[in-house]
Amino acid sequence: MKKIIYTLAFFGLITVAQAQETPKDTVSYWKSKGNVSLLFNQSNFSNWTAGGENNLSGNFGLNYGLEYAKGEWTWDNKLMASYGLVKTKNASFEKKTDDRLEFNSILGKKAVGNWSYSAFLNFRTQITKGYVYGKDVNGAEIRTESTDFLSPGYLTFGPGMLYKKDDNLKINIAPATSKLTFVDDFYTSQPGYVDGSYFGVDANESMRYEFGFYGSVYYKLNIMANVSAENILNLYSNYLEETKNVDVDYSLNIVMKINRYLSTNLSFQAIYDDNAFQGLQTRQVFGVGVNYGF
Repeated sequence: MKKIIYTLAFFGLITVAQAQETPKDTVSYWKSKGNVSLLFNQSNFSNWTAGGENNLSGNFGLNYGLEYAKGEWTWDNKLMASYGLVKTKNASFEKKTDDRLEFNSILGKKAVGNWSYSAFLNFRTQITKGYVYGKDVNGAEIRTESTDFLSPGYLTFGPGMLYKKDDNLKINIAPATSKLTFVDDFYTSQPGYVDGSYFGVDANESMRYEFGFYGSVYYKLNIMANVSAENILNLYSNYLEETKNVDVDYSLNIVMKINRYLSTNLSFQAIYDDNAFQGLQTRQVFGVGVNYGF
């Protein structure tokens, strides 16, 4: 499965390169748009009676879209990545504040009106190892590895119907979708491992297969001048078991431009997936930093 992911990434890079190399004097059916942001925060205290701890943090974000349109065919691709670290003076380890890697691709062939027949692919994982932090018997901070790149990784794909009013509103409905959850069997082969306790994967296995309904909504709006909000909602229900348990993944990205290179960015994500965690997962990143569009 890892070879499949690497192959998809390789061909995706080739596609991007080919799209960018289109001669200026020929008609291009490709359109690309991207944004890179760097957010930094630093706090320093000296004899500060109210308390505080010196810290330094930084966040990197990438949002890149590549679209193709010719005749009855469209192909929309979107890559999103973010990563952040924080280091505090008295902590034994630097810790992640953000870690996300996601790729979406939808191929469409016009059917009627704003509707098209579609085939989609969604891939999600993290970039580096994740840890659970605690204290040893002497009170020193310790950490235990819990996740890694491709552990977990999610690959979801299937046929469906795509509604696309414009580039700011897209809805994809796929009632016959396959979902693969893959992990390193290092985590599922530990002594005493209970089936399904690590992202739903059984003991000594490295993959879980599901078949169900998938729906996605992309909606972007300009709240006011220089302020935009991007909403992404993904829903999935597994036909093979616990159909009523719907996995939900919602992301909100707000960009408030100060000038061409500076902006205030707010990223919020909420996930409900009972195979990963029995409850609601949320992450939020907010800051002012360098912003570059291309």
